[in-house]
Amino acid sequence: EAYCASEKIEGPGGMPVGVSGKIACLISGGIDSPVAAYRMIKRGCHASFVHFSGRPLVSRASEDKVRELVQTLTAYQYASRLYVIPFGEIQREIVLNTPPPFRVVLYRRMMLRIAQELARKERCWGLVTGDSLGQVASQTPENLTVVEEAAELPILRPLIGMDKREIIDEAKRIRTYETSIEPDQDCCKLFTPPHPSTKTRIDDLRKIERSLDISQLVKQGLERAEVSAFTFPT
Repeated sequence: EAYCASEKIEGPGGMPVGVSGKIACLISGGIDSPVAAYRMIKRGCHASFVHFSGRPLVSRASEDKVRELVQTLTAYQYASRLYVIPFGEIQREIVLNTPPPFRVVLYRRMMLRIAQELARKERCWGLVTGDSLGQVASQTPENLTVVEEAAELPILRPLIGMDKREIIDEAKRIRTYETSIEPDQDCCKLFTPPHPSTKTRIDDLRKIERSLDISQLVKQGLERAEVSAFTFPT
């Protein structure tokens, strides 16, 4: 028998999954974070996923979206684990005890603390976020700096220099875009102040966080975490 090739089809490229170790990806259900996770998988990292849900203050809509996104991304690494953290009550504590302009930054610092403990459990060497410089109030240089100060593990931001059009194009290519644009109730939109701080100082945040029982809130998040496993093919 003879075989003839008529065309060459380009694959995703990159490195074999796992050769670059394990990372934990914060995944929101939006457009950016699945693309950030894909980029790290492509560079040989095996990704675990952490999603913060607004439950019990909102429905499970964002969780259903994220499960679909993780299943799509699992096609690139064959097995995944997703941790879902009910974050609504922790957000309520932040809202009741801190000034409104700092809420979003405080949410994100708390998320990193919880995600870091899960990352250590999974033996991950770093955390991955979908931040793109200047895209929203929490992604100014000043706010990115004070947010990452809450974590000891490295914070990786594969999309930091990309604009939204580039991220959308890549999301369409890896088949996460249509799921990402479905409506949901993102926990970061809960209690969002009309005028969030864009140039937060770490000294100010440390003073504000004294009104919170940080260790207890982290413990609460970890104790209520729900884990799911995904494989490809399903």
